[in-house]
Amino acid sequence: MSSFRSIASIAQKAATSAARRSSVRSISAIAGASIRTAAVRAPVATRTQVRGVKTLDFAGVPETVWERSDFPKEKLAQLFGKDTMAVIGYGTQGMAQSLNMRDNGLNVIVGVRKDGASWKQAIADGWVPGKTLFSMEEAADKGTVISFLLSDAGQKEAWPQIVPYLTKGKSLFFSHGFGVVFHNQTGIVPPKDIDVFLAAPKGSGYTVRSLFLEGRGINSSVAIWQDVSGKARERAFGMGVAIGSGYLYETTFEKEVYSDLTGERGVLMGAIQGFFQAQYEVLRAAGHSPSEAFNETVEEATQSLYPLIGAKGMDWMYANCSTTARRGALDWAPEFYKASKPVFQRLYESVANGSESQRSIDENGRPDYRERFEAELKEIRESEMWRAGVTVRSLRPENQK
Repeated sequence: MSSFRSIASIAQKAATSAARRSSVRSISAIAGASIRTAAVRAPVATRTQVRGVKTLDFAGVPETVWERSDFPKEKLAQLFGKDTMAVIGYGTQGMAQSLNMRDNGLNVIVGVRKDGASWKQAIADGWVPGKTLFSMEEAADKGTVISFLLSDAGQKEAWPQIVPYLTKGKSLFFSHGFGVVFHNQTGIVPPKDIDVFLAAPKGSGYTVRSLFLEGRGINSSVAIWQDVSGKARERAFGMGVAIGSGYLYETTFEKEVYSDLTGERGVLMGAIQGFFQAQYEVLRAAGHSPSEAFNETVEEATQSLYPLIGAKGMDWMYANCSTTARRGALDWAPEFYKASKPVFQRLYESVANGSESQRSIDENGRPDYRERFEAELKEIRESEMWRAGVTVRSLRPENQK
């Protein structure tokens, strides 16, 4: 099955997602009346308007953010109206960002390897060979803003073919600082006479597109590597909105990469699978059935509790649970903190010293990368826990036929 999603499929998913969020809001409203007196009211973020930049209080630390409303289509046209936005790569980020920029009225072309899966998907999405769809080299030659959105390993491989077209006055855009930050491993060193900046969405390309179609936008970080023109900062924030961001905050290339790699290997993906698997196996070894173990490990978390955290925070979730659940969570959280923090410290060190980036380059650059990756996914998919999950998910009301 193709890893790409059609626009119609994404739009349908977006509508379902919006409905689910509406349901969560309803649950929160019902529960709210009974806990208002028990829960501590969260502080309201203060907002100051300063030349289009919002200054917000993040837990006592003032930070500035830019929002989608700062860059309406008219402003984007002023910033990029004379540019040709060349998106190199049509994976999940390349697909989402190119479609969002096109919908925002910009002149966009796509560059991919001819006749491959990405080429065929781009045609299905309305890109026209010879007009808006080209080889990577042709697109880089025609573009004035080059969005380099191949995978990290793919960027390393394609860089020698792209760099000759990064001529004076052009801009080089990334959505991840990996290649530039770890240039000793990737060989990606941009020419000194071009602007280099990034806007990094905090989510998958699928989410970038679906939130854009909902009229919202994903959170993104923005950073500047080189500002030759003196306009790179404003163009970077504008680019962030053009690709589908809702609110943007400023960071550095290094911090974007380090936090991103840590998060993916940690609580966003790696740690959560490890925690799920460990608890599930303990419950099964103690005689609990697969359905019970999965429900108490994954289903209740993703369908009931995590949405409450996302809505109003951890204390809100605690306040909406039983007194027994609250007490146990408060008692055991410090134990998991003490056990896991050293692991996160080792993880961050592994990211910062380049070990993680080198492993990513080595593994993802192998000729048999896709086969090995599919084998690893198969091992997860066919584990008892996730096979039990298939049946549990089939029982959800929205999956009943």
